Amino acid sequence: MIPPVVILAGGLATRLYPTTLTRPKSLVEVAGYPFIYHQLKLLKEKGVKEVVLCVGKYGDLIIDYVGDGEQWGINVQYSRDGPSLLGTGGAIKNALALVPDNFMIMYGDSYLDTDFSAVSDTFTREKLPVLMTIYHNTDRYDKSNISMKNGKIVKYDKINRNPEMEFIDYGLMVVRKEIFGPCPPDIPFDLSVVLSEMVEKGLVAAFVVPTRFYEIGSPAGIDETGQYICNRKKNNN
Repeated sequence: MIPPVVILAGGLATRLYPTTLTRPKSLVEVAGYPFIYHQLKLLKEKGVKEVVLCVGKYGDLIIDYVGDGEQWGINVQYSRDGPSLLGTGGAIKNALALVPDNFMIMYGDSYLDTDFSAVSDTFTREKLPVLMTIYHNTDRYDKSNISMKNGKIVKYDKINRNPEMEFIDYGLMVVRKEIFGPCPPDIPFDLSVVLSEMVEKGLVAAFVVPTRFYEIGSPAGIDETGQYICNRKKNNN
């Protein structure tokens, strides 16, 4: 069974200004619909039944559009950042009351056409508190930030990169709620900090995804993602 998915949709999306000066990234039009329409449709297809949307600025617009998720056949709940942004880690910490002990995390600008059931099953089998999906990127679609050795993640760093980093975090992970226990509430922090610490402790399993990720964090990304969604629809008809 696929655990609930927490979607981080509260960022300011400054790279998409001026488009995102009046709307959140999740509602940017991609292939004829707000992006979150495609995201939730894909999650339903992958077998996801429960979603928690972490929202920030313009969160009400997302809530008005998505509602309870009924049109996608998914139960959607919401966690709000409040008056100030909490960062990716703080937003998840703020949402912990809405999820069970194990849950998935993904980003609000990601379109991840992969096998969610296989990811969940690998997490269960590996018996570690974190599983990261990764892609052999070699700086192709973004700067690689993960080093692998003997099938294990040995380094994850989004800032201090080195030539040994050939992989990149694909954008989907499974975690145990307990990893956020030491993090203070209502204080902004980045999810990558927690993940890097867990990697250093050898507590992160890896799932290598064979196909690339798509994202709408830039105008070029919007075009690429829209084209992929359109082609995927044609191929599935």
